[in-house]
Amino acid sequence: MNFKKGDKVVVISGKSKGTVGTISNILKDNKVIVEGANMVKKHIKPNGQTAGSIVEVEAPINASNVMIVDPKTNKRTRIGHTTDKKGNKVRVSKKSNEQLN
Repeated sequence: MNFKKGDKVVVISGKSKGTVGTISNILKDNKVIVEGANMVKKHIKPNGQTAGSIVEVEAPINASNVMIVDPKTNKRTRIGHTTDKKGNKVRVSKKSNEQLN
Protein backbone atom coordinates (compact mmCIF):
# COMPACT_ATOMS: atom_id res chain seq x y z
CA MET A 1 0.00 0.00 0.00
CA ASN A 2 1.31 3.45 -0.93
CA PHE A 3 -0.38 5.36 1.90
CA LYS A 4 1.09 6.43 5.22
CA LYS A 5 -0.48 7.66 8.42
CA GLY A 6 -1.05 11.42 8.20
CA ASP A 7 -1.42 11.58 4.39
CA LYS A 8 -4.06 14.01 3.10
CA VAL A 9 -6.49 12.03 0.93
CA VAL A 10 -9.82 12.47 -0.86
CA VAL A 11 -12.53 9.78 -0.99
CA ILE A 12 -13.36 8.96 -4.63
CA SER A 13 -16.32 6.60 -4.22
CA GLY A 14 -19.03 5.63 -1.76
CA LYS A 15 -21.33 7.65 0.47
CA SER A 16 -18.48 9.97 1.54
CA LYS A 17 -17.36 10.76 -2.02
CA GLY A 18 -15.49 14.07 -2.20
CA THR A 19 -14.59 14.18 1.49
CA VAL A 20 -11.03 15.34 2.18
CA GLY A 21 -9.29 14.21 5.35
CA THR A 22 -6.13 12.74 6.77
CA ILE A 23 -5.42 9.07 7.31
CA SER A 24 -5.61 8.32 11.02
CA ASN A 25 -5.00 4.57 10.86
CA ILE A 26 -3.96 1.90 8.36
CA LEU A 27 -5.32 -1.63 8.72
CA LYS A 28 -3.69 -4.82 7.47
CA ASP A 29 -6.46 -5.88 5.09
CA ASN A 30 -5.85 -2.99 2.62
CA LYS A 31 -8.15 -0.58 4.46
CA VAL A 32 -7.63 2.90 5.85
CA ILE A 33 -9.51 5.08 8.33
CA VAL A 34 -9.96 8.68 7.15
CA GLU A 35 -10.87 11.40 9.65
CA GLY A 36 -14.38 12.70 9.01
CA ALA A 37 -15.22 10.18 6.26
CA ASN A 38 -17.49 7.11 6.27
CA MET A 39 -19.15 8.01 9.57
CA VAL A 40 -21.30 5.27 11.10
CA LYS A 41 -23.39 5.21 14.28
CA LYS A 42 -22.20 2.88 17.02
CA HIS A 43 -24.36 1.88 19.96
CA ILE A 44 -22.55 1.95 23.31
CA LYS A 45 -23.87 -0.41 25.94
CA PRO A 46 -24.45 1.06 29.40
CA ASN A 47 -22.16 -0.02 32.23
CA GLY A 48 -21.88 0.89 35.91
CA GLN A 49 -20.36 4.35 35.40
CA THR A 50 -21.91 5.60 32.13
CA ALA A 51 -25.28 5.49 30.45
CA GLY A 52 -25.76 3.93 27.03
CA SER A 53 -25.47 6.18 24.02
CA ILE A 54 -25.11 6.34 20.26
CA VAL A 55 -21.86 7.82 18.94
CA GLU A 56 -20.55 8.45 15.44
CA VAL A 57 -17.19 6.88 14.54
CA GLU A 58 -15.17 6.55 11.34
CA ALA A 59 -15.41 3.15 9.66
CA PRO A 60 -12.63 1.70 7.50
CA ILE A 61 -12.56 2.40 3.75
CA ASN A 62 -10.85 0.24 1.16
CA ALA A 63 -7.58 1.85 0.07
CA SER A 64 -8.68 1.69 -3.58
CA ASN A 65 -11.46 4.18 -2.79
CA VAL A 66 -9.14 6.99 -1.71
CA MET A 67 -6.53 9.03 -3.60
CA ILE A 68 -3.77 11.22 -2.23
CA VAL A 69 -4.07 15.00 -2.57
CA ASP A 70 -1.25 16.68 -4.51
CA PRO A 71 0.52 19.19 -2.22
CA LYS A 72 1.11 21.65 -5.07
CA THR A 73 -2.24 21.68 -6.91
CA ASN A 74 -4.59 20.40 -4.14
CA LYS A 75 -6.13 17.94 -6.63
CA ARG A 76 -6.19 14.18 -6.37
CA THR A 77 -3.30 12.30 -7.93
CA ARG A 78 -1.68 8.92 -8.20
CA ILE A 79 1.52 8.00 -6.40
CA GLY A 80 4.77 7.11 -8.14
CA HIS A 81 8.14 6.03 -6.80
CA THR A 82 11.62 7.28 -7.60
CA THR A 83 14.99 7.57 -5.92
CA ASP A 84 16.44 10.75 -4.45
CA LYS A 85 20.05 11.96 -4.61
CA LYS A 86 21.05 9.75 -1.68
CA GLY A 87 19.60 6.65 -3.37
CA ASN A 88 16.57 6.35 -1.08
CA LYS A 89 13.21 5.31 -2.52
CA VAL A 90 10.69 8.18 -2.20
CA ARG A 91 7.04 8.71 -3.11
CA VAL A 92 6.21 11.36 -5.71
CA SER A 93 3.02 12.87 -7.06
CA LYS A 94 2.29 11.87 -10.67
CA LYS A 95 0.68 15.24 -11.52
CA SER A 96 3.30 17.69 -10.29
CA ASN A 97 6.26 15.35 -9.67
CA GLU A 98 6.45 16.78 -6.12
CA GLN A 99 7.97 14.61 -3.43
CA LEU A 100 5.50 13.39 -0.80
CA ASN A 101 6.67 13.35 2.80
